[in-house]
Amino acid sequence: MFQAVKVAGALQATESSQRPEFGRKVSPLKKPPGEGSGPTIPVDFRGNIVGRGVLCGLIAPFRLMYAASTSMNAENLKNRIEVVEGDITKLRVDAIVNAANTTLLGGGGVDGAIHRAAGPELLEECRALGGCPTGQAKISTGCGLPAKWVIHTVGPVWRDGQHGEEELLASCYRNSLALAELKGARTIAFPSISTGAYGFPMEKAARIALTEIKKFLERNSSMEKVILVCFGKSAFDIHRQALNKIPMTNDH
Repeated sequence: MFQAVKVAGALQATESSQRPEFGRKVSPLKKPPGEGSGPTIPVDFRGNIVGRGVLCGLIAPFRLMYAASTSMNAENLKNRIEVVEGDITKLRVDAIVNAANTTLLGGGGVDGAIHRAAGPELLEECRALGGCPTGQAKISTGCGLPAKWVIHTVGPVWRDGQHGEEELLASCYRNSLALAELKGARTIAFPSISTGAYGFPMEKAARIALTEIKKFLERNSSMEKVILVCFGKSAFDIHRQALNKIPMTNDH
């Protein structure tokens, strides 16, 4: 048989009287001890040279399988996030998120709408929760709402973007999703947190919301649907555009 040897930095084929030991594994692309810095050739477990075409032929099916798997995962993620325009208090989901203030005792906007729809029992439950810091979340029952749970989170007031507003808003979504997971919720609906009276720029808020939701869904397979409920067509369009811009695979 023939084996490859190195002569003055080049490879030369010479006849060998010794057969390679059967079953001896030689790692592809690895130089034997004592070899210099000359060229390296890939070999199989019997010591036979493997051509580049053979290697590509072996790798190609795995590349196709990975591409198909990545495409399926991206499609699955996309189907689990929905942007709608409507009234969050009417949704039949396991949990809705309330954009509350630190007292948790009701207010304007979506906070007031949720308290009105849920009835006075919600206020009584919220009194027992003892308030909530910005960026955190607490949970109550849905009382008179179609939803089983209400997750109350306090978004940041936008000042100038230099006071941790983006991280605090991201924390609202992370903590709300964590509470939903703890309660075994499979469907959850969010309003656009902090974009009303608190003045958070909606484009930034939508990007942060969808980034955190995507991260959560990548590791949580039990959550079937996350809905972003928008008030008005302008908010709907902004969130739809943000959803289309968020990469749905881990390759980005």
